[in-house]
Amino acid sequence: MRYLRDRLHLLTVLLVVTWLPARVYGITLTDVSRQSGISFVHTDGSSGQRYIVETVTAGLALFDYDNDGDIDIYFLNGAPLKGTTAKVAPRNALYRNEGNWTFTDVTAQAGVGDTGYGLGVAAGDYDNDGDRDLYLNNYGPNVLYRNNGDGTFTDVTEKAGVANGHQVGAGTCFLDIDKDGDLDLYVANYVDFTYDNHQTARFSGHPAYVGPLNYDGTPDTLYRNNGDGTFTDVSAASGIAAHKGTGMGMVCADYDNDGDTDVFVGNDVAGNSIFENDGTGRFEEVGLMTGLAYDLAGRAQGTMGVDCGDYNNDGLLDFHVTSYQRDWATLYRNLDNGMFEDITQATGAGGQTYVHVTWGNGFADFDNDGDLDIFIACGHLQDNVERFDRTTSYHAPNQLIENQGHEKFANVSQQAGGGMKVTLSSRGAGFDDLDNDGDIDVVISNSRRGPTLLRNDTVNKHHWLGLRLRGVRANRDGIGAHVAVIAGDLKRIAEVHSGRGYQSHFGTRLHFGLGTRETVDRIEIQWLGGGQDTVENVPADRFFTVTQGQNRPSERP
Repeated sequence: MRYLRDRLHLLTVLLVVTWLPARVYGITLTDVSRQSGISFVHTDGSSGQRYIVETVTAGLALFDYDNDGDIDIYFLNGAPLKGTTAKVAPRNALYRNEGNWTFTDVTAQAGVGDTGYGLGVAAGDYDNDGDRDLYLNNYGPNVLYRNNGDGTFTDVTEKAGVANGHQVGAGTCFLDIDKDGDLDLYVANYVDFTYDNHQTARFSGHPAYVGPLNYDGTPDTLYRNNGDGTFTDVSAASGIAAHKGTGMGMVCADYDNDGDTDVFVGNDVAGNSIFENDGTGRFEEVGLMTGLAYDLAGRAQGTMGVDCGDYNNDGLLDFHVTSYQRDWATLYRNLDNGMFEDITQATGAGGQTYVHVTWGNGFADFDNDGDLDIFIACGHLQDNVERFDRTTSYHAPNQLIENQGHEKFANVSQQAGGGMKVTLSSRGAGFDDLDNDGDIDVVISNSRRGPTLLRNDTVNKHHWLGLRLRGVRANRDGIGAHVAVIAGDLKRIAEVHSGRGYQSHFGTRLHFGLGTRETVDRIEIQWLGGGQDTVENVPADRFFTVTQGQNRPSERP
């Protein structure tokens, strides 16, 4: 009997030891949507007519609108389309972060309840007055909200000259195209859709949405900041207008490390556009030459979201894109010669994305171990897809792809906590530390449903550093700056962005996982437009703000 008890005890210990790491030491994301107080529900304005714009709404923005040190949430909404009526017009919603995972709807008092058909959004301090403004890329006229610095915004679209006509919006980004210290504005456009040229399809006899190839592509729009609250359309002069596309998500980044900001626009069922900046705000489209236009098989993907980050810590920005069903969400490695290679299959970064439509995406170090993981939001756009395709589903679980180091990734979605069990049709996603506890949380917008908020409950002994930049000669938000963090044998780099992923905005406050390193030896900042700052001997596990021209950071979220 004693022998049997000893064997049973040993078996119990082995089972516990086997079970604990996935729950205690792996990445753990918990669904806290219900306790958040967020009541926003997305609408796509559908009336049964199956307009193509219904499938692509919408992104979201994570940003600190009131400068109180925590990250607030702005949700984009659709609007009634032809054939649909609503007693109360759907609107976008701004939720103020109150701490402890509770949020208050401040849309009305802030004045940002746009009732247009929302698609893309970016936040950035275009007037360099110390607070972040909002630009909305709609189906229909776009909107620029200037932050008044007192918790309210003013619609300055007409004065600024950035309504962009009546287009089908997509991703949008603030960037400094000419390194003059103020933020310009890139607006991606999708397809030339109108009610008059509306089309539908039937799959196996069932009604379905058509794709972008049923419509003409459209050129994007680029606005130069005049420095007086107005913008000038320089789409033609810059070279952008010469290229039609089917823009979706986008990110602006210095992919070739030449000191200026380039533009990556993900095109839906067309080669992606890479606009290389000559440093003065003129652009050349080089997507084919870089290897980023097509996947490893030479195919144009249905690109949805785009993000960049240095996943292998070699000092170069790599790119990740999401795509349509029967395409992998794809990882491109930077080869340091202006070229990239699709390494999705070689690294295992594709996860289980082949069977799903994938949308919002982001690089983030969820376990603070010093390398970037990948989160992917999933969900089909055909709401009846199960009737004609048994290999996929309208509602789908999101995916978490953990960086294992040594150029290898693993899909840990099933072991990453209850938050990864949520199954909806997701669109935009954003990543930031919403509770200021030192790890990255997740917010996801869901088509026709409320959002999903995932709290990072990962438990380990890893350290981290949060960093916000404040430009003086460069733009106030430090957009486009390159930052290197050196801690012992670890060197991490990041770039400050405005607008990224799937038609969303997040991550202007940089986050660095440090693993077991308790001190940062050195922070090196290369400001866009020139100038370098070095900060030494910085303690870990804190937030800091670094102001251009100073080598002593201030401590604050």
